[in-house]
Amino acid sequence: MTTKTARADRVTATREAILTTAERLFAEHGVYAVSNRQISEAAGQGNTAAVGYHFGTKADLVRAIVRKHTAEMERIRDRMVAEAGESDDPRDWIACMVRPAAEHLAALGNPTWFARFSAQVTTDPALRDIFAEDALSSPSMVKTLEGLKRCLPELPPEVRAERSAMMRQLMVHMNAERERALADGTPTPRQNWHDAATGMIDAIVGIWMAPVTPAS
Repeated sequence: MTTKTARADRVTATREAILTTAERLFAEHGVYAVSNRQISEAAGQGNTAAVGYHFGTKADLVRAIVRKHTAEMERIRDRMVAEAGESDDPRDWIACMVRPAAEHLAALGNPTWFARFSAQVTTDPALRDIFAEDALSSPSMVKTLEGLKRCLPELPPEVRAERSAMMRQLMVHMNAERERALADGTPTPRQNWHDAATGMIDAIVGIWMAPVTPAS
């Protein structure tokens, strides 16, 4: 192994250690409650400026964590979108939104931190756009949203916006709650991530297909 290759391997290992540690600390304590110095020390880095050196700003670090996970979820969603084809069943498209995260979290084992990290980021006004940019701009997600829109009933714009927000909240926070329960060893309503995703899909289908009460 050359000196150059050995150095590249060390840099890769350092970056991975920082990403994993930052994700865990952000998930457990919140993004702005954790300093770059704390991340560097918890990741075993003698240089307390390691986070800034390897990733830049805290927003850049958050973006790197998001992309570390969304690449795999995009692969899963690509497969599901291909299987859905031109489906006119909203359940198929809602599954394309829900199951990639559940399948990815199941594959990571226990404990995981990404669901709780996502909940922290998406509730922070300064950071949630980072999450949304990657999540909503991917080709498979664009196709998923188009497919869902195509087979939903006609809804007033304000109701569509409201139900979109409900769906996002369920997807983010139900996963975070399940992940927290698994990490703490407390009971969960569903036995595994697959079944949890099925329950969430059922609920979201119900939200979208629910009747609309006329405004008083």
